Amino acid sequence: MSPGYDRPLYILAFDHRTSFQTKLFGIAGEATPADRERMAEAKLIILDGLFAVADSVPNEALGALTDEERGSVAARAAKERGLTLAMSAEKSSQPVFDFEYGEDFGAHIEAFAPDFVKVLVRYDPDEDNTVQAARLARLSHWLAPREPRLLFELLVPDRTSERVAAAIAQLQAAGVEPDVWKVEGMEAAADYRAVAEAARADGRDEVGLVVLGAGADEDTVAHWLREAAGVEGFIGFAIGRTIFWDALTGWIRGDVSRDEAVEQIAGNYRRTIDLYTAAAAAA
Repeated sequence: MSPGYDRPLYILAFDHRTSFQTKLFGIAGEATPADRERMAEAKLIILDGLFAVADSVPNEALGALTDEERGSVAARAAKERGLTLAMSAEKSSQPVFDFEYGEDFGAHIEAFAPDFVKVLVRYDPDEDNTVQAARLARLSHWLAPREPRLLFELLVPDRTSERVAAAIAQLQAAGVEPDVWKVEGMEAAADYRAVAEAARADGRDEVGLVVLGAGADEDTVAHWLREAAGVEGFIGFAIGRTIFWDALTGWIRGDVSRDEAVEQIAGNYRRTIDLYTAAAAAA
């Protein structure tokens, strides 16, 4: 079966682990049980913001991207609600991709039955990527006959459309076949077009692409989305910190209530969806 997913996909991403603990919560060292419970609650607050939007947007277009470590309750709640569920499979904050659960990666995926398995990969096309390419091909081959699709977050240093396209071509040649590429923001539609052409090369006509947020400010993300929205192959976004970070910061400090944090996240998420859909319609 050819890889691909070409339906609208608006993902609220909250699979952050290291940055969630150390930067958002300011927890150094090992988290206490109370810390872990509070971080899990924060992920439920994000999910409630997503739920608040679900009444007015088709559920199949809305996506929750979370992790097993702190987001397992949120993952099951999203699945029960009928939302598109993506779950991370990589170890957090590693320079070379590896599986979070080692040889047991398949059992952990099957335990949640997500719609997408997401990997974050730091990939320099000028370096030797043999080890991580082999691991990623193994995951791609494992997923191929199964229902979960592969959502591939590609981070390329010294990013240009040429370097991103080269990385995509190398990964494809190594046997890695994402259904959706999650790519960094770019300045112009022509840059996105070059990346989309690489992602859809050689008969991969249904492969989709989404734009990630990288924690950038709202104006920067808005520009990235407007440029991408009219490019064939781009189907939406997967954005997290830009949408939820400030609201959760206020909740952690005690400046805003849980309900207020949910409302802020919902407003940011809804505004991002409206921006993207309006830009796509205009294009």
